[in-house]
Amino acid sequence: MRFASAPSPGQAALGVLDGSADVCWGGPMRVMQAYAQAPDCDLVHFAEVVTRDPFLLLGRTPRPAFSLRDLPGLRVGTVSEVPTPWMCLQEDLRRAGVAPASLDRVADRTMADNAAALRRGDLDVVQVFEPFAAALEAEGAGHVWYAAARRGPTSYTTFYTRRAMLRDRRVELHGMVRAIHRSLQFVARADGAAIAAAIAGFFPDVLPALLTTACGRYKALGIWGTTPVLPRVGYDRLLSGLVSGGFVPRGTPFEVAVDNSLAEQVLAENPPLLD
Repeated sequence: MRFASAPSPGQAALGVLDGSADVCWGGPMRVMQAYAQAPDCDLVHFAEVVTRDPFLLLGRTPRPAFSLRDLPGLRVGTVSEVPTPWMCLQEDLRRAGVAPASLDRVADRTMADNAAALRRGDLDVVQVFEPFAAALEAEGAGHVWYAAARRGPTSYTTFYTRRAMLRDRRVELHGMVRAIHRSLQFVARADGAAIAAAIAGFFPDVLPALLTTACGRYKALGIWGTTPVLPRVGYDRLLSGLVSGGFVPRGTPFEVAVDNSLAEQVLAENPPLLD
């Protein structure tokens, strides 16, 4: 197996379409973008891993009674690196009766920049993922006000390929989905410390205590699925945000972009748990 990084997140799906990659790790957002640009493309999700939105809103002081209706009037720094976090948050705002355009929003800075601005007091609220949240909390510089995962399933990260690849390399992809399922089952049984220990080698610059906190929070929020089956409710929730936010005109129907057959086969096989 050979791993390769796309030049940018937006080009990952193009690598699958042009044959330079067989399988891509990414969000349904990029697949919907590909279908919007080329309606006859044949990309298909075959295994989900991140089933809920991993982003959080942190403010400078504790606010246990926070509501999204409290955001207007505050200086808010949102994620600029990728579009999905804001697309999902703006849909949350709409459903809460808040016009996204009413926010005093800083939309062109990195999460690191926004975290630094929160520490200085230049922003009131920032949208970040882990381990930024754990670091801000540990310093006493930030407090979690809102966890986007609380909205429920919102398909965030999957494996996808072309339909021909799903047919022609089904044996290999079956083994891959089986491994994903077993890994997800390990996460489902483990606590934050065990998950952090398993992945620490990939995050050498993150302090072990912060990594444990981050993994424990994500586990409690149900960020990772317990099986590789991609649920329709999570896909449709993401689609709603991408359409209302203007990222795609209509979105791609679940039946077109999702094939759960391998995931369901592995689930029926019930492979042994990882030690």
